[in-house]
Amino acid sequence: MVETDSFSKLELELRRGAIVLATLSQLKTAQYGYSLRQALSEHSMQIEEGTLYPLLRRLESQGLLTSEWRIENGPPRRYYALSADGRRLYQKLLKSWRALGVVMDELLGEGDTK
Repeated sequence: MVETDSFSKLELELRRGAIVLATLSQLKTAQYGYSLRQALSEHSMQIEEGTLYPLLRRLESQGLLTSEWRIENGPPRRYYALSADGRRLYQKLLKSWRALGVVMDELLGEGDTK
């Protein structure tokens, strides 16, 4: 039981940073919350509404996203997209993520499942 609890907590920590990068990666074009959740889900990146919407608001308050309300074939929806600062930051984070992946592969050994 302790191992399961520890795994769950540590896995959550690993996912937190990845969720930010994954979210930014899908906002090169404007999307509303549900469509963003679907896009992430299609790539096996599950994110709860209670995590996504506060994240979007935080990223917008940091100037990394822009948003606008649109009415397109249904109720009004708030669409989010990367701002110019968000695009620059996304590129820097992507470069950092890839470099970290190389380091982790070296440290862990490719295919190490012990």
